[in-house]
Amino acid sequence: MISILNETRVSNCTIIVSTLEHADLSYLEVSLSFQLQFLKGGITVLQPQPIGVFPGAAGFFLLPPVPNADQFISLLLRGHFPDRWPENWRFFAAAIEGKSEDEVLTLLPEGPEAAYNRFILDPQTYTYTLAKEMLPDDFSLLLDAAAWRLKLYETPPPLGDTSGEIRAFLLATQAYDAFQRKDWPTGLSLLSEAAATVENVSPVFSARLYAEYAATKQMLGDCGKETVEGYRKALSLLETSSFQEARAELWFQLGTVHQTGADGRKGSLLEAVRCYHEALKVYRKVTYPEEYATVHMNLALAYLAIPSLDRSAYLRTATAIQSLRESLRIFKKDKHPELWASATVNLANALQHVKSSHLEDNLWEAVALYEDVLEVRRSKDDPIAYARVLANQGNALAHLGAFSRAVPRLEEASQLFRKYGEHEAASAIEDVLAEIALKRKQAAVNEKMEQ
Repeated sequence: MISILNETRVSNCTIIVSTLEHADLSYLEVSLSFQLQFLKGGITVLQPQPIGVFPGAAGFFLLPPVPNADQFISLLLRGHFPDRWPENWRFFAAAIEGKSEDEVLTLLPEGPEAAYNRFILDPQTYTYTLAKEMLPDDFSLLLDAAAWRLKLYETPPPLGDTSGEIRAFLLATQAYDAFQRKDWPTGLSLLSEAAATVENVSPVFSARLYAEYAATKQMLGDCGKETVEGYRKALSLLETSSFQEARAELWFQLGTVHQTGADGRKGSLLEAVRCYHEALKVYRKVTYPEEYATVHMNLALAYLAIPSLDRSAYLRTATAIQSLRESLRIFKKDKHPELWASATVNLANALQHVKSSHLEDNLWEAVALYEDVLEVRRSKDDPIAYARVLANQGNALAHLGAFSRAVPRLEEASQLFRKYGEHEAASAIEDVLAEIALKRKQAAVNEKMEQ
């Protein structure tokens, strides 16, 4: 009979490292060059700043000077929260907690940082002009970069003589501009430089940039060494942090890189399996049900793709079946129709492969699962996907000897494959139909001889 036509799509999750929360990166030897930079009129501003560390507006904000600021900044750059927030930083805590923009605005203290932060919260020409008048050169460039990201500035600003986290922010801004122009090599080079620039100052910000670099390369279809190293660098920078959700997503994405680029290689597929198991240490069914189900589905696909050249092949198939059943405890036909259909088809395909003393029961279950999928997959929507389901169901029925039900399904699948240029698949089905015809003829001869 024909080989099962697996749903080989790998479910990719776009990495969003900006969802990072407070981290524990005390294991890093972070050398902070804490400074007070002098502004016009003798006003001071802190550097380094925790830009790029926290999600949302907090990732753009500047913090004003406070007593013992160097100790607090050191914590924030590593993703930690202080035990007690300084009064003038309450706006920052409110932003991290997801408070409304109006509430954050009411907590802004006076000063040049407040003018900049007000622009971040209310990006208008007049708020930009006011902040521009109050900020020194480096932070003025930072303002222009933020204005570009908020679509109020036509081109990213130059790098100037900036350093540390400000330079990394400017480099990343220039990288995003290059990406918008589809100049991927320039953008990737700038993003890589930004990540390296801030690595010893703000490891969380650096991890985010390395992850964006790797995710961009992966989006472009590059599953090679540099993409893998980008994700691994980001993971190493967050290794002992409390950003476990972000680390789980990075492990998942790294798994998809190994899986997509495996090309049937057992080692790469086993590495993907290892990455998915790392992700599952965080993605639990109760707390992250959809992520849990997605990882299990990709885990199953990785197991099923490993070449069946050793005695453990049947065990891997059985494990894949367990993972697919786990994913279907979360994915439901009404809420996740595409993911449910993909998991269901792959479960049915696996049931046809697995070595079992209940082979007939498995085949009938597979037939029923394909029938469920055919209720939501229509020929008019995706004729090739529809044809694959028909072909696999026909194959299962043929194995069961239910030729009268198998033939019309296989014939329809063959016609669709021919119509849409899938000639190899059509030829494989026609071979099965010829085999069925031969068996029917032989059965008729045997029956006549018995009479």
